[in-house]
This record gives sequence, C-alpha cells and structure tokens, in this order.
Amino acid sequence: MEIIPAKIVSFSFLEAAVLVCFFPQVQPTGTLASFFFINSLINWTIFGIYHLIIYPFFLSPLRHLPQPRRGFIPIVGHGLSMFSQPPGNGHLKMMKNTAYDGIVYYRGLFHADRIIVASPAAIADILVHKSYDFQKPPLVISFLRQFLGDGLLMTEGEQHRHDRKHIMPAFHFRHIRELCPVFWAKSMELCKIVQADIAPKTDKVVEITHFSTQVTMDIIGLAGLGREIGSLRNSDDELIRIFEEVLEPSTEKGLYFAAHMLFPPWFIKALPWKLNQRVRSNMGELRRICRGFVVEKKARLKMGSEDSADILSIMIRSNNFSDDGLVDQLLTFLAAGHETTSSAFTWTTHLLATHPAIQSRLRREIHKAIPSPNALSDPSFDIAGLLEPLPYLNAVCNEVLRLYPTVPKTTRISTRDTTIDGHFVPKGTLSLIVPWATNRDPRWWGADAEKFMPKRWIDAETGRTTMDGGAESNYLFLTFLHGPRSCIGEKFARAELRALVAGFVGCFEVCMADPEEVVVAGGVVTIKPVNGMRLRLAPVGWSG
Repeated sequence: MEIIPAKIVSFSFLEAAVLVCFFPQVQPTGTLASFFFINSLINWTIFGIYHLIIYPFFLSPLRHLPQPRRGFIPIVGHGLSMFSQPPGNGHLKMMKNTAYDGIVYYRGLFHADRIIVASPAAIADILVHKSYDFQKPPLVISFLRQFLGDGLLMTEGEQHRHDRKHIMPAFHFRHIRELCPVFWAKSMELCKIVQADIAPKTDKVVEITHFSTQVTMDIIGLAGLGREIGSLRNSDDELIRIFEEVLEPSTEKGLYFAAHMLFPPWFIKALPWKLNQRVRSNMGELRRICRGFVVEKKARLKMGSEDSADILSIMIRSNNFSDDGLVDQLLTFLAAGHETTSSAFTWTTHLLATHPAIQSRLRREIHKAIPSPNALSDPSFDIAGLLEPLPYLNAVCNEVLRLYPTVPKTTRISTRDTTIDGHFVPKGTLSLIVPWATNRDPRWWGADAEKFMPKRWIDAETGRTTMDGGAESNYLFLTFLHGPRSCIGEKFARAELRALVAGFVGCFEVCMADPEEVVVAGGVVTIKPVNGMRLRLAPVGWSG
C-alpha cells in the first residue's frame, strides 16, 4: 500500500502532460495547485473504479469461485466477518451459505480477494503438499512478533525447518510419556489449591480461568525450562499477570489487532494509545524474565549440576541457537505452551458443567480406572499407560478441542502463483484456514456439528477412541493444523489435558455458578470466555 501514492503522483503528471498536449481546452485556468488536484482526483477515481469494480468483478482469476450468497456490502465487502465473535464464526456462516467445492471466495475490505480453504483436498494442499508456497502475511507477523519474538511460530522457509528440526527432540513421544507424572502431580496440586479456595466459601464458586492459567504455566515451566515456577502457590505471579493481560479477550484488544491488519506498525506505534505502552512494558518485562531463565539454565548446565531433558536444555545443548534466539523460542513456548491447554481445560469445565450426564459418565470411567489418586503419586507409575487408553476421557478431550480450537483462524499469503485443489491462486492472495469453522461445518460433521457429543469419537464396534470423530478425513480436524507448520506440541497438550481433566473431574462435581449465563467466546488470537468462567464446585468422594 505504501507505493500507491507514488504511482498516483506519477500517473497524475503523465495524465497532465497528455491533457496539455492534446486537450488544452479542458485544463483549469487557475493555479498549478488546482491543476494538479484535478488531475490527481481523476487518477484516484480511475484507480478506485479499477480496484473496486473492474478487477474484482471482471478480471480477478478467482471471481468464478463459489461465493457467499449474502452478506456483501459495497466497499466493505464481506470484511465485517473479521470482527465477528468468536473469531471464525463469520467464516462458518459464509461456508454454510456457500455451495463451495474446495474453497470459498469472498471479498474483503475494498473488495480485496480472499479465500477460505474449506475442503480436505484444499486444506492438504495449503498445509502439506504446498506448505512453503504460503506464508503468514507480513502484517500478521509484525503483530505477533511483539508477543512471540522470532520463535518457531514466526519463522518461515529454511529458518523454520532449522528451528523445528532442532526443537523436535523435546517433543518425542517417549519424552512426553516421561512427563506424564509431572502433569498428574500438577493436576493434583491444582485440585488441592482449588479445594482450599472454596473451603471457606458458602457458594463454593471459583473463577476457573485463572487457575487453569496458573497450572499450565507451572507445567510448561517444568517441561520447558526444567524450573518450578510455582504459579499455583503465588496468585500474584508476574508471568501470570502478563499473560492474562496480554490474552484478555477485550474489545480494545480486538481493535488493536484490526488496526495492525489495516495500517503499518510504525503508524500504530505513533498513536497516543495507552495500549501501546502497556504492550511495550509487558513484553519488555517478559523478555527480561526469559533472558534470566536462559542465563540461569546455561550456568547450571555448565556446572554440570543437572541433566535435564526439558525444551530449553535440549536447545542449549544443540548449540544451534544464540541467546537472543533462545529468548525468542522461550517467548513462543511460554505463550503457546500454556495457553493451548489452559484454554482447552477451561472450555472442558464449561461443557461438562452444562452436560451433567456426560460429566457423570466420565467420572465413573475415571474412578473405575483410578480407585485412588494417591496410587499414581509414585513417579515410576505408568500414568500415560493408564490414561491414554481411557475411551471416554479421550473422547471428551477430542470433542472439546474440536469445538474450541485455541487458535480459531490463521492466515496465509501465497508467495508465488500456485493452485489449491486445482484452482489457480495468484501470488499475493490471502487464504484463511479457519479451525473454528471447519471443525463445526455441518457438511463434514453432520447436523449436530455444533453440539457437544463425545460419543462421535468412540467406535461403536470396538468401544475404542477414533482419531477422526466420524469425519471422512483427519484434515477436517484443524485444531493443531497439519504438515510442517502443525503444532509441534500437540502430543504434549493432549497428554497434559488428559491428566488435568481426569484429576479435576475425579475430585469435583462441576456446574455453572449461574445456570442461566450464556458464556461468550472471544479473543484476538486465542479463544477464551469473555467474562471468565465462574463455576460452582462440589468435592466428590475419591478413596485415598
């Protein structure tokens, strides 16, 4: 967009020269300023007509693709969908209202070309077969870089391949299984902290989102840093305060994100917006904390005082990351590593609170498999081997992850002319992958696609958990994406969520503090309950 004014100026001078030479009678007789203004106005008008009408409706190679049947507004296009809450819900409505075959074409602000990647074949192309033909848009990267540094989520091409290759060993399935005792221990600690919190209360009500953030931060501290952060025991923990403020789903944060999608970063930073200062302050403090973690870990490894297999230790031993690079990776893993499971656990408590029959069935399975939680306190106990085979526990977790993907939508821009599911896509086209929409699309998941139905993940014949939920392709479950840009911590998040849900449901009966409350999902990058999640808990008997 920055080069358009220069083009307009050049075209205006060219146009002026043509008019002076061939049509002198139409030129203004006033000042040079009025002369230039009139020619610029003509040029801008031509430019606007071309980009708002001629190109999108008559020349765009995407114009023949299926489009939403309603919702178009001149100039705005279908762009209001980007402001819908929860993020991705507007795209789901467009998919429902479009007889699409592979991808859905719609017009964004100023009628810019946009496509939603909506079928298994199209999703496979953009995420797997041609994944490096597509990258995160520069404006998205500049926004996220404020919070995540230049970590794994931000890098592209060869740098991304390099980073992923040297971080992957920390997420080997054997290592995840070894971490399961940590997950279970923190699950039990969470239950004890919550029990102590509700004990003096007559209403037994808690706001669970804060507790879920604390416990998942403690877990990523141990697994990612080899360090006990102790957030559960410190309600004023600085890390928790920063991340809760940064990820709070507010209208102001939504406007902040939208502004970054419309204007260059330097312009946003120049605005007298208090949020700019809060972001700089919070992220400066977070970077300082992460740098302290790196210095401390390097000192311990150098002294040979520990032989950890946590993420940070593995990256340091690889000698493939500078100190600044390690800080960037930590920013990413602290944010993504705790937020994925924190969000999923919060939504699990909500769905179980509003579906008591499902909650009761799940508790029966947990209590049958684990007669006493203390029996699992021995670090040598195979907790992974106990929790992984539980069909209903896994079905509940899968269904929560389907309905409430932590990142509801993500964008890619084509770096060259390419194709998606056989359709030509020119360089520079913005494509949207929308887990919120794909995971709930009735075309793939049936008429009950937006209902909480864990049984869809259980095979009727074997009674075992399936991996597709009855959908025809695993590409229709997009919570962790697929291919080389898939979530590197998927197995980590799944194992962590199983342990937290098993422990919490085994210890408490859960219902909404206000049964009439309509919980609203919102957020900018991740999905969280807008007004928190207030639950009423009742301790249940669990021998031992």
